[in-house]
Amino acid sequence: MTTTRRALLGATAALLAAPRLARAAWPDRSIQLVVPFAAGGGTDVSARTMAQFLERDLGQPVVAQNRAGAGGEIGLTAISSARPDGYTIGIINTPGIVTIPIERSPRWTMDSFTFIAGVVEDPATFAVHPDSPIRSIADLVAAAKARPGEVTVGTQGVGSAGHISMLLLEQAAGIRFEPVSYAGAAPAALALLRRDLQVTTANLGESLTFAQAQPWRTLGVMSENRSAMAADVPTFKEAGYDLRGGSLRGIGAPSGLPPEVTERLSAAVGRVLQNPEFRAVSERTFQPLRFLPSTEYVAYLQEANATHRALWATRPWNQ
Repeated sequence: MTTTRRALLGATAALLAAPRLARAAWPDRSIQLVVPFAAGGGTDVSARTMAQFLERDLGQPVVAQNRAGAGGEIGLTAISSARPDGYTIGIINTPGIVTIPIERSPRWTMDSFTFIAGVVEDPATFAVHPDSPIRSIADLVAAAKARPGEVTVGTQGVGSAGHISMLLLEQAAGIRFEPVSYAGAAPAALALLRRDLQVTTANLGESLTFAQAQPWRTLGVMSENRSAMAADVPTFKEAGYDLRGGSLRGIGAPSGLPPEVTERLSAAVGRVLQNPEFRAVSERTFQPLRFLPSTEYVAYLQEANATHRALWATRPWNQ
């Protein structure tokens, strides 16, 4: 074999091996973590906490980037349309990942994503200004019955966790509110404190976080039992409305992510959730952890999809 032929064969072999070597080296540069909601809310807190510890585990910077708007659609579009190389990942929230494709036609479907793991399950709450005459869920329902369609409720957009939670209470109590959309829980909280709103929705972690910095009255939580994080906050069930609402936050990436990158990222998320320091930070920042590995996460999302399609058939939330 001539020297030229040997060199050509060697070069060809190197080229064929290059993609495998590049993927095996993942990550060799910084990773972008897309946050589909505004800074300051529960999703943002979860994302930044996860980014800090993933960075330690993976040995590369993990940079959280807020892409808020359209109830999470803008951020989810940014995740789904990115190159599936592991350098763009993001926070995936319920119900948005299932409600947005039901109510409109985004540039993506659930098949546009690789679902890595579920990490935080945060139940819905309703809150009011501390000076409000509304002091309980019973008071809230009574106010809505007295003034149908006039009690304003802040949500994070059409089909968001807060909006769906509001609809569930409307349906259960036979009432109507006036929803007002914001880019996230934090802007809605500011509107409540300015008295631009009468009520706002927020997940429990958000509600507890806001209450640390400003006057805040949480009326109730949409979970089966009272949370250990807020034992003084009653459930909606205690008020006669057996409702579940809120958000599961997970880690996702564009579809087509190489299996070896998926496996490494999934393992890293699993290690982070077992890290005692991460768990302590999550407790201090009111993030109720619930780890769901990929297969269980996908099953959860499929069930959520079926549940929300059934709700849409009886109570379309864009009307």
